[in-house]
Amino acid sequence: MNWWILAAKQPVDAGANPWGMGLMWLLFLGIFWVFLIMPQRKQQKQRDAMLKNLKKGDKVITVGGVHGEITDFDGDEDLRIRVTDKVELKVTRASVAKVKS
Repeated sequence: MNWWILAAKQPVDAGANPWGMGLMWLLFLGIFWVFLIMPQRKQQKQRDAMLKNLKKGDKVITVGGVHGEITDFDGDEDLRIRVTDKVELKVTRASVAKVKS
């Protein structure tokens, strides 16, 4: 059998373009970055700024839902919040979810 006859019978894939698949993946990663990564980074920066700017007298809500007022700071990471007249809790800075205005 002649080899050129076998070669002629093989289908030719004219649409196979490796650059097209690569561009599709880059587009997918770009969309993923814009809609998921960027907003998460923005929220994290806002949270870090909020935690850094805590001061005595701020009314806060912890991630557990406890409402209180900051009375004192114990080092860099811990703070004390007054829940009622005679009850103070020692919590970490990271446990503060929100500062009430």
